[in-house]
Amino acid sequence: MTTSHSGAPDGARTAALTARRSRGTKVRRQRVKAAWLFLTPMLVALALVAGWPLFRTFFLSFTDASLSDLGTANFIGFENYLVHDNGRWFGIMADPVWWQSVWNTVYFSVVSVSLEVVFGVIVALILNAEFKGRTIVRAAVLIPWAIPTIVSAQMWAWMLNDQFGIINHMLMGIGVIDNPIAWTASATYSMWAVIMVDVWKTTPFVALLVLAALQMLPKDCYEAAEVDGIHPVRVFFKVTLPLITPALMVAVIFRLLDALRVFDVIYVLTSNSTSTMSMSVYARQQLVEFQDVGYGSAASTLLFLIIALATVAYIYAGRKQLQLGGEA
Repeated sequence: MTTSHSGAPDGARTAALTARRSRGTKVRRQRVKAAWLFLTPMLVALALVAGWPLFRTFFLSFTDASLSDLGTANFIGFENYLVHDNGRWFGIMADPVWWQSVWNTVYFSVVSVSLEVVFGVIVALILNAEFKGRTIVRAAVLIPWAIPTIVSAQMWAWMLNDQFGIINHMLMGIGVIDNPIAWTASATYSMWAVIMVDVWKTTPFVALLVLAALQMLPKDCYEAAEVDGIHPVRVFFKVTLPLITPALMVAVIFRLLDALRVFDVIYVLTSNSTSTMSMSVYARQQLVEFQDVGYGSAASTLLFLIIALATVAYIYAGRKQLQLGGEA
């Protein structure tokens, strides 16, 4: 009798637990179905505006398609990428101009994004401080980011002009240079001119993300550090920087994606100059000026693969760093 009485509550408890789990599973399934129902239109639109052009580019990269007549394209395999014929290598992988554009893009991305992160953090720390007129300064800092890239690039092209540009006029006026410099036409200065313009425009974006992260930090940590007399520089590297690292990762990944596919600022400032040509400018030159759709599609495909690999590698490294930081 004791066993039966003690077993009855256990059985009821088990049945109740099973019923609760069943209801939870049913609710979860309903939520998943609702989520897919709401996501389906977006996925369909994404497949149409992104998936189909991407697939079309992949397909055309294996053909000899020409811009003048896409209907007569023939399948040629990997010849646009790399082919060996009569003792010589041909294709985009054997083109030194392509590899120069890859190096230019990587160099531009690393330098510009690094400078934007440094200056963005500095600007965010300044804007996070309490001072009179902070709201006006915050609005003014966002002006470069609000200006369209084409407009800002053309504006800087005028200012950097070696004949009538105000930059040369100012530098000559204070005695820094003796003669006007062709900033966007010189192989020595053109890349740095492009980097300077890009940093000027996109630093506010990084500063905005970092500022949002700074305003969410707990105040008690800084109050305790102030009471203990810890130097502000040490507080920044030991407290502030680790806490804003997730926001910095988001800023870097967005800026890295933009920098790797950079086109407008380079094309407006330096056109098709080999010293600053990016992968996007190279692909555009093949597609539009040379009207070689197959070759240009191969360049676009390689650009997509490079950006995808860089993104995956950065996200993986960032997650590893966060895991190591959490374990420490």
